[in-house]
Amino acid sequence: MILQLEYHMRDKVTIKIPRELYQKLGQMIQGTGFSSVTEFIVFVMRNLASSGDIKGEDKLTEEEVRAIRERLRRLGYL
Repeated sequence: MILQLEYHMRDKVTIKIPRELYQKLGQMIQGTGFSSVTEFIVFVMRNLASSGDIKGEDKLTEEEVRAIRERLRRLGYL
């Protein structure tokens, strides 16, 4: 799935995300006031980028990384 974020006709960026994620986001935003997945993604990314940096507390702990890897392994991704 290719998602196009457009601010002005000449300022266009293409971001590729998995189709499954795009569809899930589409379901999530129903009834929320967001008119599109693109609008929602721009909102989320602006909030994330507003600080100008990813703070240390936003990083995963070693235990969280191990848990995520184990879950991915069980799901067959690793």
